[in-house]
Amino acid sequence: MLADTPLNAVIPATDLERAKHFYGDTLGLKLIDDRQDTALFESGGARFILYTTPSGGQAAHTLAGWTVDDLDAEMTELRGHGVTFEEYDLPGLKTVDGVAEGAGMRGAWFKDSEGNILSVVQDLR
Repeated sequence: MLADTPLNAVIPATDLERAKHFYGDTLGLKLIDDRQDTALFESGGARFILYTTPSGGQAAHTLAGWTVDDLDAEMTELRGHGVTFEEYDLPGLKTVDGVAEGAGMRGAWFKDSEGNILSVVQDLR
């Protein structure tokens, strides 16, 4: 069935031009296809679609994330491109300087230009 088929994320954007700038210029991802109401990007061999909708950025949970080898280095580079990391103090999730640690991982969250929550995680196992 679907086990051998690539999975593509679909990320909402209220302003597609602004979102394309964020993913292409700020995050440095490759734009593969650009249409009137959608844009297809590639990241590490995976693809995702940005699409225009008035409900973009309204999800209160992480929509997509990257696993990185060195979280600190990645955060430094992203901050250099204007990315701001979120701070959380919730039951089971507390960040310090944008980083949460636990269960064999370190992670950080940030919002895209539309308010969608994204993450970068380092697996320590």
